Amino acid sequence: MTEEEGVHPATASKVAEITLAFWILKILATTLGETAGDYLSMSLDLGYYAGLAITLAVLVVVLAAQIKSRALHPLLFWLAIIATTTAGTEVSDFMDRSLGLGYALGSALLVAGLLLTLACWYMRAGDLTVYPLYRKDSEIYFWLAVLFSNSLGTAFGDFLTDNIGLTFLQGAAVTATIILIVGVLHYSKSLPDVLLFWIAFVFTRPFGATFGDFLTKPVEAGGLNLPRDYASLTTLVLLLAILFISTRRTDKRYEKR
Repeated sequence: MTEEEGVHPATASKVAEITLAFWILKILATTLGETAGDYLSMSLDLGYYAGLAITLAVLVVVLAAQIKSRALHPLLFWLAIIATTTAGTEVSDFMDRSLGLGYALGSALLVAGLLLTLACWYMRAGDLTVYPLYRKDSEIYFWLAVLFSNSLGTAFGDFLTDNIGLTFLQGAAVTATIILIVGVLHYSKSLPDVLLFWIAFVFTRPFGATFGDFLTKPVEAGGLNLPRDYASLTTLVLLLAILFISTRRTDKRYEKR
């Protein structure tokens, strides 16, 4: 326990530690966000306006709880990630199908929003440190950047499959290659870690999303045609299992110190 904050060292930061488990959980969260978002708007036939309203309402409640908390609560943190990625699915689809902007223009607008958020964050805090993250204002910028990143990742993933014509597996291969390159650059120290983090954060979104599409889209479209609720539940169970294992390992690591 830290004397100043009175919290476990692993939970002093409001953002989870950036480990391999973090990225696995991020991909699963984006897969869940894709299938859950499509379940709301398509399977339940609520439409993009209602789906967007529901996901944004849930997002506001979850983020308010996350930002209000004094320490990191892993389940709440990842629930917030899932909420942003589900809302990101609805935002991207709303921009393309309801506003008619198309995925290319939508992606450009989301890139501008992400860059503006990061610029404001840097001017406010003097750096863009993601982990550890303690300041409340920086955390608000972090979550705004996360929302833009997840929306951008959705739009880019749909651009690969709908505009370029790649299959879901081909789209996943493209984004997986980008993620692999980011990993190589990270270990070679060729670029700043903050820049690589946000590139990876953006592109893990379409990787998870295209995998979600692969699970639920019709066979003739290159998918497995699994029910969206079944795919969402399966992904959620897997996410919770990995979260439980990674949290236990983190606790044991700090207990040995």
